[in-house]
Amino acid sequence: MSSDYAKQLGAKLRAIRTQQNLSLHGVEEKSQGRWKAVVVGSYERGDRAVTVQRLAELAEFYGVPVQELLPGGTPGGAAEPPPRLVLDLERLTQVPSEKAGPLQRYAATIQSQRGDYNGKILSIRQDDLRTLAVIYDQSPSILTEQLISWGVLNPDARRAVREEDAS
Repeated sequence: MSSDYAKQLGAKLRAIRTQQNLSLHGVEEKSQGRWKAVVVGSYERGDRAVTVQRLAELAEFYGVPVQELLPGGTPGGAAEPPPRLVLDLERLTQVPSEKAGPLQRYAATIQSQRGDYNGKILSIRQDDLRTLAVIYDQSPSILTEQLISWGVLNPDARRAVREEDAS
């Protein structure tokens, strides 16, 4: 396994762990010692190679599909990461509720589920955008343009939607 790939894999592992509000010692405690903090930390730093079997077990422990732990694109990071879909929550409060009400409720639900109340921005997934498109009875690309025009979605989202439409 190349050093770059190991570091990208480690970054994904760390991101999943921190999304679940777990410290390295928290992983060890929650797993009742099955996953040692020092071992998980060495995977995250890319200092230690992880076998496919152990990666599958770690994915199961975190409750995520294995592909969520794998770096995207080709080993070595040749592929450009997909653009993030980021909602500007401060701007969202300035959009009239008759337009943005469903989006405001959806964003509040995501914040509640994540325990993320910073109130400034909120990252959403492609699936969230597709769900919102159904709620707004529009295609994801039309909804993306509308959210960009409201100033609540980053313009890079256009590329994410184009990539999604192409696949």
